[in-house]
Amino acid sequence: MPAMARGVFLVSSGSLTLVLMGSLVKMLGVRLPSFELLFFRAFVGLLFVLPLFWRDPLTPFRTKRFGMHFFRGGIGAMGNFCFFWTLTHMLLADAMALQFSRPLFMIPLALFVLRETVGTKRIAVAAVGFAGILLYARPFTEGFDYNAIIGATGALFGGLVVVGIKQLAKTEQTRVIMFYYAFWSAVLAAIPMMFEWQTPTAAEWPILILIGFLGIAGQSMVTSGFMLGDSTALAPLDYSRVLYSTLAGYLFFGELPGLWSVSGMALILAASLYLVLTERKKTA
Repeated sequence: MPAMARGVFLVSSGSLTLVLMGSLVKMLGVRLPSFELLFFRAFVGLLFVLPLFWRDPLTPFRTKRFGMHFFRGGIGAMGNFCFFWTLTHMLLADAMALQFSRPLFMIPLALFVLRETVGTKRIAVAAVGFAGILLYARPFTEGFDYNAIIGATGALFGGLVVVGIKQLAKTEQTRVIMFYYAFWSAVLAAIPMMFEWQTPTAAEWPILILIGFLGIAGQSMVTSGFMLGDSTALAPLDYSRVLYSTLAGYLFFGELPGLWSVSGMALILAASLYLVLTERKKTA
């Protein structure tokens, strides 16, 4: 199979896998706290990362950037918590769309944190995307939904994670970055989890393990797919997660996005996809 075809297969399969994971999180989130779900997502993922160090188990502990790893792990844990929270408290498609608003936050982060030059057109497009987030939140109406703000905050944390990865990638191996991300996410989720622990039922235990497996598998497939093919052509396939989420939300939970949701979703996805595609063309 040609590399591009494999890339299409992996990105499409990974997107479906991550939507399935999100559906299971939403299902268990009715009874189990978000931090508990996040812990199992990170802990099971860590178990799959550990075999990468079987030749030299001490490799992760030779890093000289413990502080940056902790920062990235902490910010990542909060971002995933926000995502899991919105999965439980919003429509599945809405939670997924808000997660894809991360490229919007990369514009102000590039300006004020990385000190990069950002064109006026990209700033204007980001502003359109932020208007989409406001449509979700509806701050000036009686139907104000603070969960949309939590989802957008998670996307901001996701942008900070990208900044952290850029800094770590200068000196650290990918597997070491993966190890500390999963390690600190599990540790930091475990602390609040102890205060709101709900013992899973016999039926919930295997689903919790499956959530962790689907999370690491889906993300690995999407990442590997982008490495094999043209990122510009593959990016829309990754954004198809929102379409899959809409279908899954209807089939599993009887959800249908309303006018406010569809309008906000359209602005966020259009602006974010534009920023992703133009950035990849610029760096190609």
